[in-house]
Amino acid sequence: MSTDGNTLSGKLIRVVLEGEALTRLSPAQEADRMQAVADLELENSFAPAAHPGVSTILHLSIQEGRLVFDIRNAADVALVAVVLALGPFRPLIKDYQMLLDSYESAVADGRESRIQAIDMGRRGLHNEGAELLIERLADKINLDFPTARRLFTLIGALHQKL
Repeated sequence: MSTDGNTLSGKLIRVVLEGEALTRLSPAQEADRMQAVADLELENSFAPAAHPGVSTILHLSIQEGRLVFDIRNAADVALVAVVLALGPFRPLIKDYQMLLDSYESAVADGRESRIQAIDMGRRGLHNEGAELLIERLADKINLDFPTARRLFTLIGALHQKL
């Protein structure tokens, strides 16, 4: 379902992340990234406005300070590229990365109540990031809220410590 209640017919069949930041992920962050990719590939609603109903492959990267959605068909042939400025996402990504660091520290210390509080904050940031992503992609890519949340996780991984 899209944010307006309409069923989307497009689907991501593969997600490819590109960028050097991926080599600097902690084991926990790498696990989050892998889980987000697996979840996205399993269940998503993602339809480029110019190509609704097409199964797509997404190559997601950050290039020259911009977020690049390189969308390809099932044969990996380019369909459309959508480029977004990272500026509006940076404050959320910075807060998200701080929460991830705090979460890892709390897990290492075995502080269950702190882990739960951090996890609530992380969910809230995912929601904010998803809403911003849907807003910024309006008229370019139609996606549902769960897909946007998972994509925000991947954007955070790509932007890691840049």
